[in-house]
Amino acid sequence: MFGNALFEFLLTLKPTKVQKRVILQDQKEIVEVIQTFFETGKTKDFSVLGNIQLNSPEFSSFSDVPPYGLKGYSESIALEELRFSSISDYDYEIKNAKISIFGTTGIVTFELTQKGILVDNKAFTGQHIPINGRATFVLIKEGAWKILHYHLDKISN
Repeated sequence: MFGNALFEFLLTLKPTKVQKRVILQDQKEIVEVIQTFFETGKTKDFSVLGNIQLNSPEFSSFSDVPPYGLKGYSESIALEELRFSSISDYDYEIKNAKISIFGTTGIVTFELTQKGILVDNKAFTGQHIPINGRATFVLIKEGAWKILHYHLDKISN
């Protein structure tokens, strides 16, 4: 009973100016991690993918392209590199983002539009691909914010 009353009291407290600055700084850092992830599609600098994702057995991902099963760190990195290297003129737009921070855990949800040209190097052809979807990223702060899990989901047109 005492625990519930304490919890309800804590919910009424307003963050101090310092706490607000810390929250804003964490949100800024989280946005930078998410942007770095998708900017890889433009820059093709795949070395950053390992820096922004937690190399741990706890890491997992689901994607909107095959294979659809739950993937670990190494498989995710390899598939991200394959995906981003196969799309030329890649661009993306993040809309309606929501960032929630719970101590050292951050959750980011947003709508995602991706586009580019899917290149078939063997046939020397390309196909324009627009992908409308949703995304959820879970990050953990271990020194710096790192992606612990993400889920990309297509929205049927």
